[in-house]
Amino acid sequence: MTKTMNAAILTRFGGPESFELSDVPKPGPQAGQVLVRVHATSVNPLDYQVRRGDYCDYVPLPAITGHDVSGVIEAVGTGVTMFSVGDEVWYTPQIFDGPGSYAEYHVANENIIGRKPSALSHLEAASLSLVGGTAWEALVSRAALRVGESILIHGGAGGVGHVAIQVAKAIGAKVFTTVREENFEFARSVGADVVIDYRKEDYVDAIMRETEGLGVDVVFDTLGGDTLSRSPKVLAQLGRVVSIVDIAQPQNLIEAWGKNASYHFVFTRQNQGKLDELATLVERGQLRPHVGAVYSLADLSLAHALLETPNNGVRGKIAIAVDPSAGPAWVGS
Repeated sequence: MTKTMNAAILTRFGGPESFELSDVPKPGPQAGQVLVRVHATSVNPLDYQVRRGDYCDYVPLPAITGHDVSGVIEAVGTGVTMFSVGDEVWYTPQIFDGPGSYAEYHVANENIIGRKPSALSHLEAASLSLVGGTAWEALVSRAALRVGESILIHGGAGGVGHVAIQVAKAIGAKVFTTVREENFEFARSVGADVVIDYRKEDYVDAIMRETEGLGVDVVFDTLGGDTLSRSPKVLAQLGRVVSIVDIAQPQNLIEAWGKNASYHFVFTRQNQGKLDELATLVERGQLRPHVGAVYSLADLSLAHALLETPNNGVRGKIAIAVDPSAGPAWVGS
């Protein structure tokens, strides 16, 4: 059995070229841990934020980063009871706590991993673990979205957005979303009821027109900018706003007071239960991630560069085929 593995090492904070493909020691599982052969991972905004140094105090260099795993268990440590060698699993590695997923192997505590939904390929599963967990925590755990309510999801064609639409529809909510006109069909295909081209129309005007002045019960912010300060304009009374974006500038939220609004900020936590809930939706046919592009681990820098490019034309997620058996590399939508 080989004692080394290929990994994309972040050698310095900076641009996409900061990764170097290297041969490094292969890890082994300790008590309560499993060793997973990584078949696929993906690229998230969190990944390029880490790479460029936004969280430099939490990431000692050199580092293996990456926040999605879909693969097969190759070995188990003592005390592992829920999983066995050969099981297909998926999960998000502990964020800011040890090596990430841009490598051929990864070690994880068994209590944060789930059984990969059989209906998904490794590329699809790796495209869902972080964004799916984020959407679930935002809509279910924090916003407590309920049947019959309405929600505005910003960026409905993106990685988190297109999954959030499907989760909201599975709950039984009416979904409004902002996308570019060329993504209307895609947003509707994943369940959006009303699509708004944010370039051609102010989404506040559109929401108030479509809801006859009542507003929506929940706003899900995946974009940042002035979304937080403008959200009260589209909220119904007792509305909720959930954001997954860092606040770079002070926000004036005085209008939220008049709506008795509540604000929630989500930095997703690793949780086996969320993965199981998402897997249930997948098996019911209510949730499926869209893979808009696939790169090899050797081309990780290209994947990062593409994700950082504004209006890059990619719908859904950019996946990384770590094991060639996960699928060929390709760019599309």
